[in-house]
Amino acid sequence: MSESHTYEFNVSMSCGGCSGAIDRVLKKLDGSLPSPDPVADARLLTADWNIISQGDGVDSYEVSLENQTAKVVTGLPYETVLQKIAKTGKKVNSGKADGVEKSVEVPALA
Repeated sequence: MSESHTYEFNVSMSCGGCSGAIDRVLKKLDGSLPSPDPVADARLLTADWNIISQGDGVDSYEVSLENQTAKVVTGLPYETVLQKIAKTGKKVNSGKADGVEKSVEVPALA
């Protein structure tokens, strides 16, 4: 099993739908969870913090609409998590890996 890292991203989110989009891509990141229940998703969107424990890919994550942040604890590479968040179309303003500032530039896919 790979070493876990803590990644923190500042992401522009204007509503519960925006934070829900981030929540969904992080939930699917390692593919270990079944499809979410839409009713349960609606309840999660009303909470400020969504904390989900997952399998080997993602240990945990927190998404805060109020603080405009997504925090992920995982053994996956920083770039993998950044790309997943960026695929939602939300602007990633800054990122840190284990407390160290990192680039948020996502390379174009060929």
